[in-house]
Amino acid sequence: MGAMKPRQKKFVYIIIALVALGAAVGLVLYALKNNVSLYFTPTQVYNKEAPQGRNFRIGGLVEVGSIKRQSDGLTVHFNVTDTTRSMPVIYKGILPDLFKEGKGVVAQGKIEADNLFHAEEVLAKHDENYMAPEAARAVEMAAKARGAASAVAAASAVASPVTDKKAY
Repeated sequence: MGAMKPRQKKFVYIIIALVALGAAVGLVLYALKNNVSLYFTPTQVYNKEAPQGRNFRIGGLVEVGSIKRQSDGLTVHFNVTDTTRSMPVIYKGILPDLFKEGKGVVAQGKIEADNLFHAEEVLAKHDENYMAPEAARAVEMAAKARGAASAVAAASAVASPVTDKKAY
């Protein structure tokens, strides 16, 4: 850099700074990508849309009659439902005070080899009128899916009088 003019030196420093900034942004985005916790409904998990072996969030309602506590006082089994499908969840820890059957819940964790969702964190609603946005979306999406499925079934029943009913 001995024979460079001051303007050329400034240009080189700017290029070096931009490359360093780009590398820093790239590393931050890479780190965030690995820590982002995606959100899925029990139906999406059932349809294999959820990542295998990676953390994600599952949301919906705590299925009525599904809460079973083990004798250790900390381990709890329950189902999260979007009113279409249910996902069995196991959680070891202290549940939020507002955790109740039939109420909104979001659990973060991953599916293990036993096909259970092993939650590391469980979040419950804040008051009687609140449902976690993810849980509300899950129930709404399930209702839309059921509505679309019943509309398709009704349309196909009208279109074809054949009574060959298959379970899908």
